[in-house]
Amino acid sequence: MRWLVGLSILLALAGTAAAAEQDIELSVGGRTVLATLRTPASMQADTPLVVMTHGTLAHKDMDVIRTLAQALAERGIASLAHTLALGQDRRKGMYDCATRHDYVTDDAAAEIDAWVRHAKGLSRRIYAFGHSRGGNQVARYLAANGGAVAAAVLLAPVTATAEASLRASYAATYGRPLEPLLEQATRAVAAGRGGEWMTVPGFIYCRDATVTARAFASFYAADPGQDTVALVAQLKMPVLVLAGTKDTVVPDVATSFAKLAGASGGRVQLDTIEDADHFFRDLFAEDAADRIAEFIKQTR
Repeated sequence: MRWLVGLSILLALAGTAAAAEQDIELSVGGRTVLATLRTPASMQADTPLVVMTHGTLAHKDMDVIRTLAQALAERGIASLAHTLALGQDRRKGMYDCATRHDYVTDDAAAEIDAWVRHAKGLSRRIYAFGHSRGGNQVARYLAANGGAVAAAVLLAPVTATAEASLRASYAATYGRPLEPLLEQATRAVAAGRGGEWMTVPGFIYCRDATVTARAFASFYAADPGQDTVALVAQLKMPVLVLAGTKDTVVPDVATSFAKLAGASGGRVQLDTIEDADHFFRDLFAEDAADRIAEFIKQTR
């Protein structure tokens, strides 16, 4: 029996060693954007490939994206994890809060589309994945491009309630009310001065930020596109939503999607991972990879 366990370990290590990683660059909107392609040992034209979009101010190499991509490769699933430009060229790592902010939520759609198109040259079976705010951005993209991929996976996606909470807590977090700043930004955008710079006490997770009016308005103005549940309801493709029971960042994922999942006839699947937080660390990434692999198998 011991030799069998040893053989299993060797085979697992051999499969991991044979998996490949490749850095890729594309030009989107005049900026160079970066991605990492991870392929399993036996990459074929019909090997499923997941285009992965990260969360707020994050990047393709953050732990939740990297660990999950590696776990998917071990399950025979390729991935293409990309870093959103957020107004920068060849952006790497977490967004530096000392850097000026000039980007809007909808900028992500063009980049996701570029990577989906690139992925279609690598595989016939393309899936979209988004974590946190990336989940909302993937849903926005798919609502406008419904047939772009075979199916979608949203991991702890931002909800309308979470966005409303972000606005409601602004004064408590940054010491100044949101409304006058948002009014200033909205007026500037309406007057065609969206590129006007503002100095604000806080922007998303960044204190004492310098931000354009269009960026501030994009993230803090009420927007129907912030309702990820409503966006998913518009889609025709299968969607898997994964929620962690100990997620304190977006704690209402399961309750927000429960009604839609129950009424969708199985098109929208909602699955919870016990004790996982917002970032699905360590073995929770393995659990998520298992659920995603089974979902992909179902949508073959």
